[in-house]
Amino acid sequence: MKLASVRLVTDDLPTLTAFYSTLTNTEPVTPFGPGDYAELRTEGSIIALASSAAVKRFNNNAAEAAANRSVIIEFEVDDVDAERARLDDHVTAWVQEPADQPWGNRSMLFRDPDGNLVNVYSTGP
Repeated sequence: MKLASVRLVTDDLPTLTAFYSTLTNTEPVTPFGPGDYAELRTEGSIIALASSAAVKRFNNNAAEAAANRSVIIEFEVDDVDAERARLDDHVTAWVQEPADQPWGNRSMLFRDPDGNLVNVYSTGP
């Protein structure tokens, strides 16, 4: 089995797409045409974004936008502090400033525009 993607459901697809495009430095792809779905294809993973309308139409209304409080979306980077500086104007909900973790990683936490928790980290030396 292969994990294909993580899909986030949103009531504001343009805002969430722009946020993750900035975060990942990738251009969004709309394989089914613009409107209800976009993908950010990063090295080794895909962040899929779907509108609530699409989930209602195609997924039996099984997910609720901006209701997550149990998943952390994680990104590995070379330099957490450089990413903190780069994202300063784009992130409005900082949870944890860059900090060294006991297991050797350096990480920071923030919320995306829908409140999903994002961890950006680098591994130890």
